Amino acid sequence: MAAIVTPAAGNAVPRDALWAADNSAYSGAYPGDARYLAWLTGLAVHADRCLWAVAPDVVADHLATWARSREILPRIRDLSLPAAYVAQDGMEYDHSADLWDAFDVLFIGGSTSWKLGTAAAELARVALDHGHAVHLGRVNSLTRLRFADHIGASTADGTYLTYGPDKLLPTVRNWMHNVRAQRPLF
Repeated sequence: MAAIVTPAAGNAVPRDALWAADNSAYSGAYPGDARYLAWLTGLAVHADRCLWAVAPDVVADHLATWARSREILPRIRDLSLPAAYVAQDGMEYDHSADLWDAFDVLFIGGSTSWKLGTAAAELARVALDHGHAVHLGRVNSLTRLRFADHIGASTADGTYLTYGPDKLLPTVRNWMHNVRAQRPLF
């Protein structure tokens, strides 16, 4: 397991652990570009353990997300952090040549129905074909963890554990064991 740190939570990068940086946009607490980049600059000393740092996004709106993140993605890379782009509803219609070269990790966000549908699954396949890692956000059940595995996501996150880590961690470990033990049908 790894930790996700956010500027809104103010949590620190755990010692000797893998970590990722989320931007707090989903919760409505994005601090703005300058403050977010300053916060990431402070975390760059841990770049060797960073899975990704996500650029700012607009939930369920690909065009607004691209407009908001296109200038921030190279600045994240300048900090030696893997830059993550949040796929949102409508990205499947964008065939911009510069889009796929702008990031290292595809973070699947978007509305619930979109992110669990065929468009997001196909974008995950395209990302993997481009050599990008895939992350699936808001994974709070075994069903969603299986979907993350099915689309080739190497990481996933959710808030399930925040509702009682001591009590719920065995459930999450069981989900992970279940997904790893599942044999392919074909």
